Amino acid sequence: MKPFEGKTVLITGASRGIGAALARAFAKEGAFVIVNYLQNSTAADQVVSACIKLGGDAWAIQADVTSETAVQGMIDQVVLEAGKIDVVVNNAFKPYVFDPDQRKLAWEIKWEDYQDQIDGALRSTHYMCQAVLPIMKKQSQGSIINVISNLVERPIVPYHEYNTAKTALMGYTRNLAVELGSFGIRVNCVAPGLVYPTDASKHTKEEVKEMIIAQTPLRRLAAPEDIAGPVMFLASEWSQFMTGQTLFVDGGLVMG
Repeated sequence: MKPFEGKTVLITGASRGIGAALARAFAKEGAFVIVNYLQNSTAADQVVSACIKLGGDAWAIQADVTSETAVQGMIDQVVLEAGKIDVVVNNAFKPYVFDPDQRKLAWEIKWEDYQDQIDGALRSTHYMCQAVLPIMKKQSQGSIINVISNLVERPIVPYHEYNTAKTALMGYTRNLAVELGSFGIRVNCVAPGLVYPTDASKHTKEEVKEMIIAQTPLRRLAAPEDIAGPVMFLASEWSQFMTGQTLFVDGGLVMG
């Protein structure tokens, strides 16, 4: 029997990049994967097709995760269809370009820039958690995994608004883990390094990539597929005594 057979796994922002790689990986291990997307229905449908070919089942649902009503509507649909939600991966974030030359410097940045990223990372995760908690409490089990960034520990480039929002999400995760442990619900983070290629990293300059590679013990950047194993570990019973943790998936750039 495959490890995620009979499990319902909801992944936000799953039509591309890391989210799509996670969807395929969970499907390969037998999960019923909910592919949440915002705009690109064609890409989401392609991910669903790939999941089915890999031996799992999948379903694409459009929802803006920064909208409380849209999130609640999506969760209601999933419960109606699947009857439960075992795993939620909060992967969606507000689009951001990782280009050191184009970033806003500390004295240029406005509060609205921070707010945009906080809404994309923290507000969306909060709405997702609020919507799934009644279901997971009733089940007396569940795993929530929040995708952050190794920049929270080592801001090798100070992307102020992005890094601050992801750091806030790490704090949110720890507090949630304390509150929900007694219900059998675990909450953890995965913190990737620079993942290439993705839409966000396609503007990253070669010299920046080379600098990161030179400082990374495993001497390469992460591919989207590299993030899947640690996320699946945190979603599985293999990590049943882990909560409130952050796994850094960056080839050893950050050692905690």
